[in-house]
Amino acid sequence: MRTIIVLALLAFAMPAFAANHAVQIKGMKFNPAKISAAVGDTITFTNADSMTHTATALDGSFDTGHLAAGKSAKVKVSAAGAHPFHCTIHSSMKGIVTAK
Repeated sequence: MRTIIVLALLAFAMPAFAANHAVQIKGMKFNPAKISAAVGDTITFTNADSMTHTATALDGSFDTGHLAAGKSAKVKVSAAGAHPFHCTIHSSMKGIVTAK
């Protein structure tokens, strides 16, 4: 019985593994444009377009910087809530990360 209790306590003490979410930038759009994530997860933005783009959170929580064609950048979700983002070069490109 004691072993079962110790194992159960260890299971609760083990850290959760962060997930990685992939977003492709192509055709002047983020795909997917709506991402559900957990705090601590990462998002990899990959530019599959022929022009430079960014993925910049309106609240300043993340910014990929300029991504040339074929380049990627990884950002970490650091806070719960809704984090709308856009391309600072092309204002029509928008998305949102919702983190729990």
